[in-house]
Amino acid sequence: MKPRITLITLGVDNLEKSLAFYRNGLGLATPGIIGEEFENGAVVFIELQPGLKLALWPRASLAHDTGLVPAERGRSAADFALAHNVNSQQEVDVVMAQASRAGATIVRAAQHKNWGGYAGYFQDPDGHLWEVAWNPQFVISD
Repeated sequence: MKPRITLITLGVDNLEKSLAFYRNGLGLATPGIIGEEFENGAVVFIELQPGLKLALWPRASLAHDTGLVPAERGRSAADFALAHNVNSQQEVDVVMAQASRAGATIVRAAQHKNWGGYAGYFQDPDGHLWEVAWNPQFVISD
């Protein structure tokens, strides 16, 4: 297997609410909900960068498709995090403020990190954890 990720799927509780958060709140481009004509098919695709998309799919549809039953222990935001790296501390603050205005829960305000960077965390309406970070060792090309 070649190491390649082409799609990240987030199971969501309310597809319309998640679409509004990501499209209207965070400004991510998407044609909206597609596949509604299929049972368990309604999904939102967001192009993150060439070759990588984010999918928002109802948890019930994802469970049906995989044949898995949701874990009895419940879910924890600390099970998984997505990271959005930017080119400056100021850009971290801008993205964190945008997420907050969109309805995100700020889990940890942006702060200087012991590894030399600057980062904060927010949760989307379904509790998915996002880190917004500036790492002086990374150069992010747009």
